Amino acid sequence: MQWFTDGRLHLIFLITLFRYLILAGLAFFIFYGIRRQKWGYRKIQLRFPRIQDYGREIVYSISTTLIFTAIGYGLFMTPVRAYTHLYTRWEDFGTLYFMVSIPIMLIIHDTYFYWMHRLMHHPRVFTIFHKIHHLSTNPSPWAAFAFHPLEAVLEAGIIVVIAFVMPVHPLAIALFLLIMMAYNVYGHLGFELYPAGFSNSRVGKWINTSINHNQHHQHFTGNYGLYFLWWDRWMGTLHSDYHLHFEAVKNRKP
Repeated sequence: MQWFTDGRLHLIFLITLFRYLILAGLAFFIFYGIRRQKWGYRKIQLRFPRIQDYGREIVYSISTTLIFTAIGYGLFMTPVRAYTHLYTRWEDFGTLYFMVSIPIMLIIHDTYFYWMHRLMHHPRVFTIFHKIHHLSTNPSPWAAFAFHPLEAVLEAGIIVVIAFVMPVHPLAIALFLLIMMAYNVYGHLGFELYPAGFSNSRVGKWINTSINHNQHHQHFTGNYGLYFLWWDRWMGTLHSDYHLHFEAVKNRKP
């Protein structure tokens, strides 16, 4: 069990854990703490979760962090790394490729997530993989990583896919994971940050929003995307009242 005492394993765990705690904690502190009274009318679902819900979300998120750590360590800190496309010499692909690789990873992840997510909603597998996450029918920022361990393995699978299909620099992976965590926190925030009219704008109609994902948690179906809405639009899984709901929330008065 030498790997268990490897300092690199501990470092990956701490980075992953603190990224979650800082982003989710900051969002919670602002929207559910110091601005709760003043901004409460802006909440997508006006009620707030129970204390027990926050506790459950945090416990499962820490479990997810452990699983992400194990998979990341096994992929990049063991002999498996030799079979991946991870590179460390900047000059091998240059700055332009580095910059382009991040949006490419987001597009790959969005496709991976949509189909994995939709599959997890099949009645035969929903209770096994995805039910834990949907206990948060009124999610908070702490729900960002609140997955059953089996779902956590599937969620972490995107890193395996990326590592084996495209050259990727460790810093690009780190930035990709930071964006992923931030957008996950935003998606479960319970408040909408984009302005009124965004969901039906030329660009906004292709971008996922907190209201969109909140509808998914309320209704358990449709709105399966992560960063973008093109798969939901192409496959007819976008809620028909999404735009109306978006405007109703954004135009709500104190």
